[in-house]
Amino acid sequence: MIRIAAVGDIHLGADCDHRLARGLVGVEERADVLLLAGDLTKCGTPDEAGIVAEELRDVAIPVVAVLGNHDYHDGSEDKLTDILTDAGIRVLEGDSVVLDLTGGRLGVAGVKGFGGGFAGANAAAFGEREMKAFIQHTYEVSQHLADALATLDTTECDARVALLHYSPTPETLTGERLELYPFLGSGLLAEAIDRAGVDLAIHGHAHSGCEEGCTPGGTPVRNVAMPVLGAAYRVFNLKSDAL
Repeated sequence: MIRIAAVGDIHLGADCDHRLARGLVGVEERADVLLLAGDLTKCGTPDEAGIVAEELRDVAIPVVAVLGNHDYHDGSEDKLTDILTDAGIRVLEGDSVVLDLTGGRLGVAGVKGFGGGFAGANAAAFGEREMKAFIQHTYEVSQHLADALATLDTTECDARVALLHYSPTPETLTGERLELYPFLGSGLLAEAIDRAGVDLAIHGHAHSGCEEGCTPGGTPVRNVAMPVLGAAYRVFNLKSDAL
C-alpha cells in the first residue's frame, strides 16, 4: 500500500501564519509522500517561494509539486522552481519521477495543465489568434502530460499518479459557476490520463468544487484544493491496480 498525502492551493505569502507547517506535523506517520497540486504562492514571487520552502522544511517524506496559475503571475516561475528544488522539493512540468517508497514504487507525472472546457462545451483553436493561442497551449500541455506518463514504465512502478493544477474532469468542478469551467480545466488532460491508464489523478484550482470525480475512462480524480479539503492534506491509499 502506497500512502499519498496531497493538497493544493495553499497560497502562501507574506502574511503566512505557519498554519500549514503546523498542519503538516506528523504527516510522515500517515503518508509516504506529499504531493502539492499547484498555487503554492499568492503571486508567484521568489520571496513567496522562500516562504513555501520554509513551511515545508520539516516534512520528512519526499515532496513533489506542480506549479499553478498563481505561481506564474509574477513571471518568475523558473526562479520559483529553482528555490523549491534547492529546498528538496521536486517540481514537475511535463516530466516525471519514480519514488522508492515504503509501500512500493510510485511514478508521478506532472503538469500545470490549462483550461479550455470539456466535451460538449469545449473551446476550439479557431478564429482569432488569441483563441488559437489559448487552446494551443492546452493541446501542448496535454501532450506534455501524455509524454511524461509514457516515461513511467508499468513494469517499474507499483502505481502511477497524474499530478495537475487544472482539472481533467467537470465532475470535481461541481459547485463552481458553470461560466468558469473553461478556465478551470480541460478534457484534453483526461484524454492523456485515460490513454496512459493511471491509478489516480490529483488536481487543485477549483476552490468551490467538490473532492471526488473521475475521467470519462474511469480514472479516479481527486480535487485537493485546500478550501475543498478543509484540512492541511488528504491521504489516499494506492495499490498497484486501483484506488
